Amino acid sequence: MTDLTKLTLADARKGLTGKSFSSIELTEAYLAAIEGANRKLNAYVAVTADHARQMANASDERRMAGVAGPLEGIPLGIKDLFGTKGFHTQAASHILDGFRPEYESTVTANLWRDGAVMLGKLNMDEFAMGSSNETSYYGPVVNPWRSEGSNAQLVPGGSSGGSAAAVSAWLCAGATATDTGGSIRQPAAFTGTVGIKPTYGRCSRWGIVAFASSLDQAGPIARTVEDAAIMLTSMAGFDAKDSTSANLAVPDFAAAVELGVRGLVIGIPREYRMDGMPDEIEALWTQGIAWLTAAGATVRDISLPHTKYALPAYYIVAPAEASSNLARYDGVKYGLRVAGKDITDMYELTRAKGFGAEVRRRLMIGTYVLSAGYYDAYYVQAQKVRTLIKRDFEDAFNAGVDAILTPATPSAAFGVGDEDMKADPVKMYLNDVFTVTVNMAGLPGIAVPAGKDHAGLPLGLQLIGKPFDEATLFAAGRVIERSAAMDFSPVKWW
Repeated sequence: MTDLTKLTLADARKGLTGKSFSSIELTEAYLAAIEGANRKLNAYVAVTADHARQMANASDERRMAGVAGPLEGIPLGIKDLFGTKGFHTQAASHILDGFRPEYESTVTANLWRDGAVMLGKLNMDEFAMGSSNETSYYGPVVNPWRSEGSNAQLVPGGSSGGSAAAVSAWLCAGATATDTGGSIRQPAAFTGTVGIKPTYGRCSRWGIVAFASSLDQAGPIARTVEDAAIMLTSMAGFDAKDSTSANLAVPDFAAAVELGVRGLVIGIPREYRMDGMPDEIEALWTQGIAWLTAAGATVRDISLPHTKYALPAYYIVAPAEASSNLARYDGVKYGLRVAGKDITDMYELTRAKGFGAEVRRRLMIGTYVLSAGYYDAYYVQAQKVRTLIKRDFEDAFNAGVDAILTPATPSAAFGVGDEDMKADPVKMYLNDVFTVTVNMAGLPGIAVPAGKDHAGLPLGLQLIGKPFDEATLFAAGRVIERSAAMDFSPVKWW
């Protein structure tokens, strides 16, 4: 039998439907793969093997009874930010030690409704704060990819590094992820996988541990554009429990994948040609333009003039919202508690011990910009800039642009423990330079693997769409995927 873990989600679904294999066989194959790989990759922080087997057996029974959901029997990995009732949910943080919620996030509930199987919880940057998956309390995730001729460990990107690594290394058929400033698209680009951040409001935020509430959005990481479309169709939907959830019907995104781009206008923003951008990124972007043009799209240069302010504005808005959201973690009701001489001392000791260095840094930044005397100077100004960034995109779309093509990241994956990144946090933050605008404007964005650098590492292109027009991104992303025609499977070393 073909290695079941190497099947795309779409092919696994076909095999299950045709009864070539059962869900329990597929699940056991993934559990065996996780057992063999996780010590090296550290993609999972909790493997729910017994529960996965129960879900798979129940799925097989439903199929035998003639009742099968859209994801029936498909084994998935779940980012540790999603609340899973009765199972490890700690946002990869020490401060949530032992937390097992009494609720299920809406997104994961939707997946279980459609028949999916949970293999376990995936590693991530602590509270989703990071671009390399090195801030996790459980240690860094290792990218399945390596530079040609090198054994050096590389980061998978962040914050959804565990999700991206697990999909890339065949440790799940697909994975949930979240994106606050690029945390789906950047790790997808670093691992040769496909990741889409939907429009803000497309997926419910209820039951997902909050980082920055006006920016956070759930989405899938998968092996192909079609797989991502299938997953998003199940993940999305209106939820009355989330006041920002959009009350819109969910299209069959998989049906849009092969629509093509003929007649579409693709915008190329001149402001994304950054000083010092590597030649390989520039060449890949040029190649993407050629592919879309050859497929029948019209390419148009556009201007997004406030792009240069997006990253600094993001690193005011996101820490400010994190400062508010993470105030609830105090050691009183759940998670870690460090004893102190009084309650104030207990708060201080618990938070100092429970939060890692990057989370503490962002909480202090956020508290500072919200403090008296600085609120107007920083936070209010950043929100005004955010409005201008959103208007730039609106102007482009109103002028007839259907989607926008940019690089996904400024480079390929870098080394675990990179000294330059450790010494200067701003260098790490610059990994999000092409992605944060999408979150600031609430738009959908997809990263698709499109090429490789000089060391054989994957590089991605990003497509940005109109609000709630993820279908166009899937169609254009499929054109890039088909045109690249590359195998984005890492060489197994683990």
